[in-house]
Amino acid sequence: MEQESILKDISVTGCRVECTSLADINVNSTYTLEVIPEASSKIGRFDLNVKVVWISMAGYSGDVGFAITASPKGKLFQRYVDYLSWKGSHS
Repeated sequence: MEQESILKDISVTGCRVECTSLADINVNSTYTLEVIPEASSKIGRFDLNVKVVWISMAGYSGDVGFAITASPKGKLFQRYVDYLSWKGSHS
């Protein structure tokens, strides 16, 4: 399944993603998410292996909660979580 979604929240254990189509997403299924950080973070794109833990639908779209099961490029992932934490505390 390939679709563009918006990362709404992320931590070292999980994330919430807003999706425009939830037709092919199922609870307890595993996926690979490609995260493309905003340019201002100066962090390259990275993948996360995730498992769906909840789905909140609103018509054909909604939010999906994922548990992060692995991060092949863990340093980029950790840098991004740290960056978002820093950015949130300086807003």
